[in-house]
This record gives sequence, structure tokens and C-alpha cells, in this order.
Amino acid sequence: MPLSPISRRRLMASSAAAFAAAGLPFKALAAPTKAGAIETMKKASRFMVDKAAYKGGYVWSYLPDFSRRWGEMEAFPTMIWVQPPGTGTVGHLFLDAYHATQDEYYYDAACKAADALIAIQNPAGGWNYLGDMAGEASLKKWYDTIGKNGWRLEEFQHYYGNCTFDDEGTAEVCKFMLRMYVEKKNPKYKAALDKALKFVLEAQYPVGGWPQRFPLKDEFHHHGNADYTGYITFNDDVIGENIEFLIMVYQALGDESVLEPIRRAMDCYIACQQPQPQPAWGLQHTVNDLKPAAARTYEPKAFATHATASNLAQMMTFYQLTGDAKYLARIPEALDWLDSVRLPDNVAPGKARYPTFIQVGTGKPLYVHRTGSNVVNGRYYTDENPEKTVTHYSSFRSVDVKGLRARYEKLKATPPEEASKNSPLKGRRTLPKYFMVKDLSVEDLKVGGDLSSSAPKPVDADLAKVAKLTSELNAEGWWPTPLTSTSQPYIGDGPAVPTPGDFSETKVGDKYDTSPYPDPKPAIGISTASFIANMATLIKFVDAA
Repeated sequence: MPLSPISRRRLMASSAAAFAAAGLPFKALAAPTKAGAIETMKKASRFMVDKAAYKGGYVWSYLPDFSRRWGEMEAFPTMIWVQPPGTGTVGHLFLDAYHATQDEYYYDAACKAADALIAIQNPAGGWNYLGDMAGEASLKKWYDTIGKNGWRLEEFQHYYGNCTFDDEGTAEVCKFMLRMYVEKKNPKYKAALDKALKFVLEAQYPVGGWPQRFPLKDEFHHHGNADYTGYITFNDDVIGENIEFLIMVYQALGDESVLEPIRRAMDCYIACQQPQPQPAWGLQHTVNDLKPAAARTYEPKAFATHATASNLAQMMTFYQLTGDAKYLARIPEALDWLDSVRLPDNVAPGKARYPTFIQVGTGKPLYVHRTGSNVVNGRYYTDENPEKTVTHYSSFRSVDVKGLRARYEKLKATPPEEASKNSPLKGRRTLPKYFMVKDLSVEDLKVGGDLSSSAPKPVDADLAKVAKLTSELNAEGWWPTPLTSTSQPYIGDGPAVPTPGDFSETKVGDKYDTSPYPDPKPAIGISTASFIANMATLIKFVDAA
């Protein structure tokens, strides 16, 4: 609906104020219009769908001539990425754009992304970090070249041929497939969703947690360490993301069979919290005795302060989901434990105050170091020395114990019925309209959030940014973006003798290391994350207009 003259004057006044706040000359750019924002959205989307996508799928970034492209690592031209912000994330964005505009183009674009993900769906039902449209032989070649030589990315150094719950990939695609089916009840997406749901439920352990990878395999014993991919995994919110997906299934489909797995998953947090004097959690726990376990060679068997803080936030959310006080029962002792391991100010000044890892038993910090120059001759090790730690995986964390304690006290004083009154487990409701435009969405489904603040927030469109986006989209249809991360091309396996130099604190090793690292002179290119963020800003404006 066109803006009234009064509304248009108000919009212009708001634009002038916004530009002034941004330090931009207001006359340099015209005030944004809904029609202009929609036109920009379509032009940018056509470029991504027609030029950037490969058979409907996306990676994270591209050089303008598409001579190189990257997900978390450099990708073959035939590859698509699953880890956010990958193909599923773009699919969610296109569904959001469809909901904002009712333009069938965006639904069709979402279908292309969904079809690409179905094409690489593992026969077991889940997804790997990435897929290769050229087939398994090409994927294995990638793992044996680029993947194998990423020194710090051990999760890519071995081809398992199964699926991963790590980094939200499988969970995000599961949610996307659910949204695709709910949108128009297309049986193609129901089949993919059913397969994925079956996979998630089959992968869950009786105690309630999930492994990092499934179906279970025991084949990558790295530097003498056990294959960690079968351990119960808290790292990167594996359990929380799966709970969120199952809650969405209940909400959208009314499938009550997921309620018991949801409750069992929440109870896994209780089961894995260790007894005094260390009432905390590790990044992963063994299945038989539920004790902290080691994972990658720079993730030792230890308690993890950031994982403990994250799990405490989850436990508080579980109280809001269920009204069951058992999820609050041991929170105070874990908060006290976090206070007890805080570093004195004279240790590692300038760093965050909580060690990432705390030794089991002694309670002393563990710090991560490395020696060598590449994956062939390099190794990681831990000790109690806080100097010269690796920079790609911090040995120090910021933990908001004060904020967690305040939330706990608030919930403790809130009766169960009141705390859980907004719980999505108390009755079906429609899924949020938007997933990528977060401040226009109802966040009731988000595990780990504060459900008491889940109401939609007032829309305050950033008019200066909208005007800037419409003006900066180039003639081809993409936003020129500095690609702040790059990698060295694969040139072969590294030598057994370390290359001269000190690589202990660098993000990348010698010339044989294919790990990504910050580019000191970023190339200008095409960023999927920027496309998603910019489109979300435009969708927000269109919705408000």
C-alpha cells in the first residue's frame, strides 16, 4: 500500500536523522521506498540463484570471476556447503523473502536450494558439512587433498561417509525441510523431512544425547587419540539444536511421538553434570560413564567453562519449557564453580578471564599450544603455561556469570506455571513467519533463549542502511564485500620436516596448510553471509512498509 503524504514526510524525516547519525550526507542518497527495496531484493537474488549457485546450492564466498570459492575451506566448483551460512541458510532466507513479498520467485528459489540439499542427503537421512554434486569420488578427492591438509580443521581430515550434527548443519537443514513441507505440503519435501526426522531419532542415545556423527564409526584415530565422533556432544549446541528441531516438528505437525525424545534430551544435561567438587560439563562426554572426554587434539579431556555456561542457560530454558524445577536444582553449584576458576587479573592480562579448559581432578587451567608447521609434522599439546597459546582456538573465554546468576534468581522466584506459560510444549502453534529476520520473528522455539522476552519486538527499520544497500548493489547484482578470510591453494602434502619459522600463534601454517586465515589484504568478492544479512535488512524494511 502506498505511503500517505504524512507517512512519507515522517519517513523522510526519519531518513534524514538516520543519515545524520551515520555521518552520511542525507542528499547523497534518496530515501528508500518499498518498491526500490523489492527491486533490489530481486536483482540480488537473481544473481545468487543464476550465477552463484551450483545446481541450487551455495558455498560461503566467491571471487568475482568464480575462479575460487570457499565454505569453511576452499571448495571444488561442484560443491555446495551445508554448514551455516550455507545452502540451508539461503533457503530459509528465500522463504522469509517469500513471506514478505508473496512473490513466487522466492518460493521457487527456496525449492532449488531444498532440491540441492535433497540431492546430497545421506542415505541415513542426515547431512555432512558439505556435498559434491559431481559424486562421491570427487568428494573423496577433496577430502584427500584440501580437507586432509587443513592443519587446524581436523574434522575435515578424514572422510567418514556419514552425517554430522556439528556446526548446526543437519539441524538447520532439518528445520528448512520442515518449513518447505509446511509451506505448500509438497510430498517431495515430506519424504525428505520424514527421512531426516527418522535419522535424528535413531541417532539419539538412550540417555538423551547425540553423537557428533552418525551412523557411528570408529576409524579416525588421530595422534593416538580415540575417534571422538561417537561421544555425547555438547559442543556447538548439538543437543540444543536437535531439541529445537523436534519442538518445531511438534508445533508444525502435532507429532506427539517427539515429546519423549525432547524430554530425554533435556534430561541428558542433568545426567552429564558432574558431581562436586567439579559440577560442570565438558565439550563431549563418553557414553558409558558420562564423563568428559577428549575430541580434536586441541580439545583435551577437560571441563569447558564456555560449554558449562551454555548448558546452564539451556537448563534455565528447560525450566521455562517444562516448569520442572529439577532443571534448576544444581545451577547454583555450577555458577559457584565458574566463579572459583576465574583467573586472577595478573594471569594473562588482556585476555578473557576464564580458562577454556579446566583439568579433571586438579581444577587447574589447561592451555593449548602447537609445534611444527603443517598437518604432517605438526602437533597440538596442552600444559599449564598461559603464554603463546594457539590463536585459532582461544584458551580464554568471557563468561557472564553475573547475568546467568541474575536469570537463575529470577526464574527461581517464578512459579512453574508462570515460568512455562509461553512454552511451545503446551500446545501447537504456527511456525514463525521469519527465521532470518530475527527481530520480526517470535522466538518461542529458540532453545537457550529467555522465553519471557519472546514477544515480537517493535520494528525500527534502519533507513540509512536500506538506502545504502539499494545504492551499493552493483550492476551485476551483488554487494561488493571484502572477503576477510582466504586460504592457500592445495599444492600437495607437506613435508615431514617442519618449515623454518614459528607457527605456534599463527592462524595458518606453512604453504602446505589449506586452513583458512584472515586475509591482510582482503579481495573484494561475493559473500553469502552478506547477501543473507543485507536481504534480511531489506525484508525487515518491506515488512514495515
